[in-house]
Amino acid sequence: MVHTRRSRDNALIDAIEALTPVRFEGTVWRVVRKGRSPVDCARAGGRWDDGTFDVLYTSQQRDGAIAEMYFHLGRGQPVFPSKVEYGVHELDVTVDRALQLVDLDALRALGLDTSRYGQLSYDRASDEYPRSQDIAEAAHFLEFDGLVVPSARWKCMNVILFCDRVPPDSMEITADHGLIDWPVWIKANAR
Repeated sequence: MVHTRRSRDNALIDAIEALTPVRFEGTVWRVVRKGRSPVDCARAGGRWDDGTFDVLYTSQQRDGAIAEMYFHLGRGQPVFPSKVEYGVHELDVTVDRALQLVDLDALRALGLDTSRYGQLSYDRASDEYPRSQDIAEAAHFLEFDGLVVPSARWKCMNVILFCDRVPPDSMEITADHGLIDWPVWIKANAR
């Protein structure tokens, strides 16, 4: 699918440009389909990418990464798919110029309607994603390496890497924690 970029919001560019980039160095978690590399980037067209550049979605907490995948796999279905095999991976990541938006107030200051943040059903994501995609695209345009933002699915922060800005040696797979036992995780954690 070919994605085209919308016109940039000059006020948003100015607001993001006024923010100081932060260095992020730490452990993040990523969930991927069995057999896929956890450092493979994609243009998913998700909450924090408009499909015009490659990203790597990660979470600072294991359950945060799993909760994100759980949401996307379920996509509002009444019965969770029973034969999906996804693994949990631990990565060490270093970026020098991350845009850190520490809470919903920081997102609201950039024009995101936080009253619906993570609340809409999967088929209504287009009602919620355009502004967060605009924020990410503006940060990418301003040469940030990625984002550190609140997760919409778990009480933690997510780290979204802009793959063309992050050298390959800035991402290291440190552990493969095996496949997710979905029934056990859902029973213990689903909200």
